[in-house]
Amino acid sequence: MTDAFPDWSTLLPAGRIRDVVRAPAGVLSESGPQLDPTDPRTVQLCADLVATMRVSPGCVGLAAPQIGVAGQAFCVDVSGHPKTRTDHGLIVLVNAEVTASSRNSKGREGCMSVPDLTGDVKRADRITVAGRLPVSGDPVELSTDAYEARALQHEIDHCAGYLFLDRVIGAHGLHHRKVYLDAPDPDSPGAGASRHPE
Repeated sequence: MTDAFPDWSTLLPAGRIRDVVRAPAGVLSESGPQLDPTDPRTVQLCADLVATMRVSPGCVGLAAPQIGVAGQAFCVDVSGHPKTRTDHGLIVLVNAEVTASSRNSKGREGCMSVPDLTGDVKRADRITVAGRLPVSGDPVELSTDAYEARALQHEIDHCAGYLFLDRVIGAHGLHHRKVYLDAPDPDSPGAGASRHPE
């Protein structure tokens, strides 16, 4: 078991830019099946996720259901985000699950599949995640915290058929994104899509 991630640019094939599915599409509420991480179709799916994330402004993660595929695969990259403490760079995982977690704290989240809203969601501050690497199928485990931990939990939820809307705290925890896009301070919480896990 390792916590090191390979150079994906040399391992994954060229990815295709895929359309992002929006709620209430049925695939977003399905619990996706586990995938064979060595299957060429899974490898291509992972490459497509990375390519689509890279061209989507402010996106720090994307899961298979968000491009219309019911399955447990996602990518996350919070590099350069001001709220990032631990940064593993580009993370691409198949069949991932949270195996340990700490206390929860509240944070604002948004999602490309719910483009007009953000919400206050409680998530674990520190987590350990286990999964499989595409291509090799090798098991991997990583521990992380803060923003990267939140982004990973958000994407694992997508693979299980949950949106952040399903986790919003209380009646006043949902917000129209426009309020945050218009925030005068670009470093304020929620000031645009780049401030939220995808």
